[in-house]
Amino acid sequence: GDSLALAQWAAKTEADIIVMCGVHFMGETAKVLCPDKKVLVPDLNAGCSLADSCPADKFAEFVKAHPGYTVISYVNTTAAVKAVTDVVVTSTNAKQIVESFPKDEKIIFGPDRNLGNYINSITGREMLLWYRLELAIARDKGKVVELKAQYPDAVVLAHPECKSVVLKLADMVGSTAALLKYAVNSDKQRFIVATEAGILHEMQKKCPQKTFIPAPPNDSTCGCNECNFMRLNTLEKLYNCLKYEFPEVTVDPEVAREAVKPIKRMLEISAKLGL
Repeated sequence: GDSLALAQWAAKTEADIIVMCGVHFMGETAKVLCPDKKVLVPDLNAGCSLADSCPADKFAEFVKAHPGYTVISYVNTTAAVKAVTDVVVTSTNAKQIVESFPKDEKIIFGPDRNLGNYINSITGREMLLWYRLELAIARDKGKVVELKAQYPDAVVLAHPECKSVVLKLADMVGSTAALLKYAVNSDKQRFIVATEAGILHEMQKKCPQKTFIPAPPNDSTCGCNECNFMRLNTLEKLYNCLKYEFPEVTVDPEVAREAVKPIKRMLEISAKLGL
């Protein structure tokens, strides 16, 4: 599942051990939600360029420099960043959660500027965006245009982390889960997909009769289109993880006590909105 679905599953499981086959911040989120459970990840080196682009100390300074702002952080952040956040969002619920606040609410949004700009554009908000390097999913508009010319009947699906020039070309913008659902329910037969390429496997599995074409990244991408960190999770590592109950994700208890608050607030708002 996507980050929201995985967080929801972690929050409700009765299992004593959670194995998170994802990147490190996902394991941290599960541990923060379930401090009494053992949380394992197949490879502790599975990090996230976006999370790494937002050091907790720098983000805390940014928040401190703007008093009176509500802090909304993308889930792709460390537990330490979540600890100075008011509410966490995912690409699935970011728009709805932002809109749940009054229109005149002063909001800091970080760390993904692409997602923040997209939310601003579709909600009319003027959220203050955390400055960071452009490390989100990067796509070459020219390549997408070329693919669209080559396959004029294709529907363009794009994740909101893509740059605005690509989002403007998209027929559907949404989270990984939303794009998958759209592809399954659509009567179209060909899709150009601008997001992490791993989702194409699930799309093809659910829609074997349809064609899915990955949108190529440009040279400046951080690798999110083919997430090398996510691909550190292998079947062999999962086997050893289950066998030896290692490696384990740990979060400082003091950090965890603060970080769980915005995560629980996200889950509460999402439940209230029926997400």
